[in-house]
Amino acid sequence: MRRLPLPMVLSLVASLMAPVPGRAEDQGAPPSAPSIGADSVKPGKPAVKAYLSDEALPDPLKILPPPPALHSPLDAADHAAFTSTRSLKGSARWNLAANDVAEGAVAVLDNFACVLGVRIDQARVPVTLNLLERARLDLAHMTRIPKVHYRRLRPFVGNDAPICVQRTQALADSFSYPSGHATQGWAYALIVAALVPEKATAILSRGRAYGESRVVCGVHWLSDVAAGRTNGSSTFAALMGDAGFRADLDKARTEMRAALAAGGTAPDAALCARETEALREPPLEF
Repeated sequence: MRRLPLPMVLSLVASLMAPVPGRAEDQGAPPSAPSIGADSVKPGKPAVKAYLSDEALPDPLKILPPPPALHSPLDAADHAAFTSTRSLKGSARWNLAANDVAEGAVAVLDNFACVLGVRIDQARVPVTLNLLERARLDLAHMTRIPKVHYRRLRPFVGNDAPICVQRTQALADSFSYPSGHATQGWAYALIVAALVPEKATAILSRGRAYGESRVVCGVHWLSDVAAGRTNGSSTFAALMGDAGFRADLDKARTEMRAALAAGGTAPDAALCARETEALREPPLEF
């Protein structure tokens, strides 16, 4: 087994000794990330509140299975997927994965531009953006709990294989299971599909690929992404049980229909061509 460099070992030990906080806003952040138990406040913008109370959220530790055991068949599949996808560097799929690193309501909604056929003017959809940002806080909490419970290392730790983002100590010290991007991407796909049901197939296909981009990127194991989809689905189910979320969803549906009818800027043709090429590839699987 390859030994980790001493500075990395010390850093990981320090992170393992850190206390487990409550809610955290950054899905991929190490345990020292700020709490989001309070409202998320940005200068010049009103506070954003999560929809669900702690009591209303499902327990991800009871829903998600543990990460694959060392040397188990699923662990072997995880390593095989990481190794095989390193050869994608420089390909259309690799470039799409690099583009999919961006997260949050604005970035992910923009990632659906090709399947929607238009880049929606953000000023036209304030209700939709608020819906996604509030849901993001619930998704962050659902991701944070298993991340700090299992403390799984990311696949690039301890090797020099290429990844599609810059290697940083903060990224290496953050935890891998489940994928926050996959959780958010799949839940957002479910929400946007509910807003634009006539394009549900294309939207959900794009949401699936958004999560798989984390495997292509080399920053998550395949099982992290599978768990992220389950995590996103369970959070979406809980949100659908909340009257406030359902009311905002109905308002956002009306808003999105008006925005799509009004048209807007056409999405980048080269990006959409690359996305189409990448989505022709079969889904990553165990």
